[in-house]
Amino acid sequence: MKLWKVLGVAGVAGVAATGAIIARGQRQRAEVTPDEVRARLQERLAEPRER
Repeated sequence: MKLWKVLGVAGVAGVAATGAIIARGQRQRAEVTPDEVRARLQERLAEPRER
């Protein structure tokens, strides 16, 4: 029974860590203004394509 408890705690820790990573990514995306996104897209479009 002890093994199941360890696996359960590990599972909960994994879910919490995944949630923290997702939240961090969303905060980073939220910090970018629409004007910055537009400028980045225009820069990427202006770059010559390499193929």
